[in-house]
Amino acid sequence: MRYSVKLSYNGAPFCGWQRQPGAPSVQEELEKALGTLTGAPVTVTGAGRTDTAVNAIGYVASFEAREGLDTPDFCYKLNAILPAAICVLSVDAASPDFNARFDAKRREYCYFLHRKKDPFVEAFSYRCGYPELDFDAMNCAAQLLLGTHDFSCFEKTGSDNKTSICTVYEAGWHQYVPSHLAVLSVAAKSLNDSGLSNPSTPDSTYLESVTPTKPDTYVPRSKDGGYWYFRIAADRFLRNMVRAIVGTLIEVGRGKRSVESVAELIAGGTRSDAGESVPGHALFLSHIDY
Repeated sequence: MRYSVKLSYNGAPFCGWQRQPGAPSVQEELEKALGTLTGAPVTVTGAGRTDTAVNAIGYVASFEAREGLDTPDFCYKLNAILPAAICVLSVDAASPDFNARFDAKRREYCYFLHRKKDPFVEAFSYRCGYPELDFDAMNCAAQLLLGTHDFSCFEKTGSDNKTSICTVYEAGWHQYVPSHLAVLSVAAKSLNDSGLSNPSTPDSTYLESVTPTKPDTYVPRSKDGGYWYFRIAADRFLRNMVRAIVGTLIEVGRGKRSVESVAELIAGGTRSDAGESVPGHALFLSHIDY
C-alpha cells in the first residue's frame, strides 16, 4: 500500500535530501527509520531535491508499506527514531498511483536575509551587510522572472535535467519581523502598560516602539527594516536555481547590474553571467501543492 509522509527538516547536518554514497542525507535517514519500523527495506520518493544545508517545512514523500498501518502511532514511532533535525508531521494513506515528485503542481521557496548582525537569526538567515540594497529595484527585477522561460542561466553547471524550462508564478521580496523581536516587543508593551519599565528608556538596537493597529494588537517594527525574505513559487525548480536568482537580485540591489539585465540574462545568458549563489542555510522549501 502507498503512503504519503509530510515532514520538516533542518538541512544543516545533511548534504541535501537525496541519498548519496558517503554523505548524510534526509532521504537515507527516513528510509532507515521506515525500514526499522516495517522490518523491510523501504524506498522513499521525495517531492524534489534540496541542496546541502537547505531546509524544508511540509516536505512530502511517498513510500510503500503493508496495509493497515496505524498511521498516528507509526508517525509517533518515526519521530522517536529519527534524529532531532527531522520531524515527521503526518503519515497518511495515499492513492495507489500517488507520486510525491511527479504529482506536485506548485512548489514554493523562501530565502531569508538580514542586514545587521543578529545572533538569533544567523542559523537560518543570510547576513547581507552591503551598505546599500535597493529592494524596490530588486522587486522590479523579480517581476521579470514571472512566466514560462528557460532558466538554464540559474542552473548549476553539469545538471542532468531533460529541460530547463520552468513556469514561475510568484517572485518578490517582503519585510518581516523575527519571532523573538515580535515577542519581546509585545512583552515591552506589557511592561510599559503595567508601569514596570521606564517609558523614557531608549529603544533597543533592534526595535522601535510598537504601533497599535487595532485594540490589543501591536506590530513591532525593525529600526532599519533589516529583515527580509524572498518568496518564489513555480511548477518546478532547477538545481541551485533559487540561490542563484537571489544572488543575482542582490547584485541588482547593490547597483552592480541593472533591472533590465535580468531579462537579458533569462533570454540568452549562461550560468557564468548570473550572480553568485547565496549560502544554502537560509533557504526553505516552504510549500508544495498537489
